[in-house]
Parts: sequence; C-alpha cells; structure tokens
Amino acid sequence: MSEETIRLELDDSGVSVDLPRPTGPQDQVQGVPYRPVEFRDDDLPAALERSAEWLRQAQEWLGEPVDVIAVHLDYDDREGAPYYDLKLLCNEEDLAGAPIALRRLQSGAAS
Repeated sequence: MSEETIRLELDDSGVSVDLPRPTGPQDQVQGVPYRPVEFRDDDLPAALERSAEWLRQAQEWLGEPVDVIAVHLDYDDREGAPYYDLKLLCNEEDLAGAPIALRRLQSGAAS
C-alpha cells in the first residue's frame, strides 16, 4: 500500500490561500476550533447510542461537559458503506484535554 502526500497551500487560519474571500466589511472566514467525532452505522439508533456513550465517557474524563457546537447527520449510499454518518462537532481543546491540564496547572499554583 502506498501513501501519497498531498501538499496544500494554507494561510495562518488553515484555509486555502486560493479560496475566494468574502468582500463585505463584516464578512469573514472564521477560524473554527472544532473537530468532528464520527459514528457510522446502518442502524441510526445504534450510532446515536454509541455517540451518547462516548460523550458520557469523554465528559467524565474531561471533568466537565464537552463543548459540542453541532450534530451533523448525513448518509452514505455507496455499496458496502454504513448508511448513517453521525458527527459531533467538538472543541479540539477539549479533545486534547486542555481543561484537565489547566486545572492541574491551577492546582499546582495554588499549593
């Protein structure tokens, strides 16, 4: 199996340098610090249950609610692919454990 590298020219916000920019004075391409956590299944209730279980476990690990900005549901009707594609759009700092590190830092400073 070969790996191919695709090189993209991105600006500091992570979007293509060739992307047309909005022209209005208050329009913008926003930086979005969120990552999708994906659950795929032919059975939607099963995908929803797994996402709920993961969310409970992640919140327990994090020690606070995970910042979820959106829930996206799509389908994939390609042969052999799971039909439902459920994504939770989660704050990447939460997924990296930043709140845990911050609490440790603050508790160390308090001692």
